[in-house]
Amino acid sequence: MTDYGSEKMAEEERNSSAEKLKEKANNHFKDKDYENAIKYYSEALELNPSNAIYYSNRSLAYLRTECYGYALADATRALELDKNYIKGYYRRATSNMALGKFKAALKDYETVVRVRPNDKDAKMKYQECNKIVKQKAFERAIAGDELKRSVVDSLDIENMSSAMVMVEILVQVKEVLTKLPSLVEITLQETEKLTICGDTHGQYYDLLNIFELNSLPSPTNPYLFNGDFVDRGSFSVEVILTLFGFKLLYPEHFHLLRGNHETDNMNQMYGFEGEVKAKYSSQMFQLFSEVFQWLPLAQCINNKVLVMHGGLFSEDGVTLDDIRKIDRNRQPPDSGPMCDLLWSDPQSQNGRSVSKRGVSCQFGPDVTERFLEQNKLQYIVRSHEVKAEGYEVTHSGKCITVFSAPNYCDQMGNKGAYIHLRGSDLKPEFHQFTAVPHPNVKPMAYANSLMQLGMM
Repeated sequence: MTDYGSEKMAEEERNSSAEKLKEKANNHFKDKDYENAIKYYSEALELNPSNAIYYSNRSLAYLRTECYGYALADATRALELDKNYIKGYYRRATSNMALGKFKAALKDYETVVRVRPNDKDAKMKYQECNKIVKQKAFERAIAGDELKRSVVDSLDIENMSSAMVMVEILVQVKEVLTKLPSLVEITLQETEKLTICGDTHGQYYDLLNIFELNSLPSPTNPYLFNGDFVDRGSFSVEVILTLFGFKLLYPEHFHLLRGNHETDNMNQMYGFEGEVKAKYSSQMFQLFSEVFQWLPLAQCINNKVLVMHGGLFSEDGVTLDDIRKIDRNRQPPDSGPMCDLLWSDPQSQNGRSVSKRGVSCQFGPDVTERFLEQNKLQYIVRSHEVKAEGYEVTHSGKCITVFSAPNYCDQMGNKGAYIHLRGSDLKPEFHQFTAVPHPNVKPMAYANSLMQLGMM
């Protein structure tokens, strides 16, 4: 056999093996085991790196695990390999939508509609995306430099009797939050215990279960909820009003930090804006938006433990004083310390790398070590990522993730967890729990239709 014949046979064997791996990945995807789906798509790509379908399939798996940066990169690579691959345009558009890059998404939807003029789904997504782009342009056009008035000033309270209590809660919570610094500092006495919870994402009945398992908040049972109270789950209004109610009851013993989902772009895509508008009004959402901007960004416990929603910073040298100085009353910028606190993630290797989410960065154990040493801290606690066991300890025990939305989006099968910290030793104690039943309203019921991810 000639060398060419041998090479051809070897290539066919590689491609055959790659197809088997793709099928294995597809089966894991159908079972909603996205981590293993990604693993086997990646192995298929190692054998056949020029297959656009593998990149496109892995892109969708990344979308399901909220790794929007990786999803965008894979969709782009699929189109580089085959510019006529329509699913690649769908994937790239969805990735850009998830990242709030509406103009880029619109361009890809335009391509799909041009190629498939009779595709109703594509036409609907193009029209919806175009509407968002025009709305954003209009908002920019009318935004002036004058001091922004609170939406409270324009609310017609007399004709909102059913919502008056809600308005009163939001107005009072805003007043409480505006008096707090961007970095809240508390002291736990030796005999005191604090419960730290991660993302709750509109899973109201799981929130109630936390209070059932761990008792209701009180001056002797303080809580810290670490962001992402809303979006995804379809009971976000109930979650956030419950949390705000406890904040008003026990302002010194019930703490709330901002997550990346307490922002307009995320709320527009992942359900909270739609839910508030469906249950109340667009003005009510604007009021929520005002309040979210005053949520603190980080909390330091006994000068030893720092808690934030996302993680550490894109550059070395950031100090606690830098966090204190952040002007947080705004939508988060695309980069810088405020963005990092809400968006970054840890990684196992040293150094920093491009974010899998497409925002901020990933930081290694050496980054954590330097930050803790410079700021005389013991470890950090963050949330922001689904974990199978509800929590994860990394970076030699110095970076702890806690996630409190079990069976996230009714499909991930993960446990939830919360942490007990005692003033005597600040040693974290982990408590796991599983999801409880909820009324028959699916997650993402109020989300933008563009985020209803199908197999396209």
